[in-house]
Amino acid sequence: MLAVGAPTAYAAFTEDATTGSVVAPARGTPYIETRLFFGTERPDGGPAVTEEQFTDFVDREVTPGFPGGLTVQEGRGQWRGASGTIEKERSYELILLYPAAAAGGYDRKIEEIRGDYRKQFAQEAVARVDDRTLVDF
Repeated sequence: MLAVGAPTAYAAFTEDATTGSVVAPARGTPYIETRLFFGTERPDGGPAVTEEQFTDFVDREVTPGFPGGLTVQEGRGQWRGASGTIEKERSYELILLYPAAAAGGYDRKIEEIRGDYRKQFAQEAVARVDDRTLVDF
């Protein structure tokens, strides 16, 4: 039951006849979502990257190139390093959204971030995942 004058929110959903699933309408502008995964343990056995060091890295190396915003999530991860050993460690996931039309310029910035982190914190790798998506702010 709706009260008179109460705001009503709705979306026009459709049903996919082949699967029977509900499909939301496409909405938004073409963007790229890039996720970077940063480990904190050092392969050389040195001290792990601290939260303060990571936050400082983001402030200095990431924010200037992505002043419109970003998201950082903490996690626990594992991967097989060059030594062949499965490493389990505290990690960070950095999520960046940027217009697909400008992807070339952002790609260079992202690769610099990856290289800077590897060098500064003696890391073997920083994983990268890119997805095309639609974004509506």
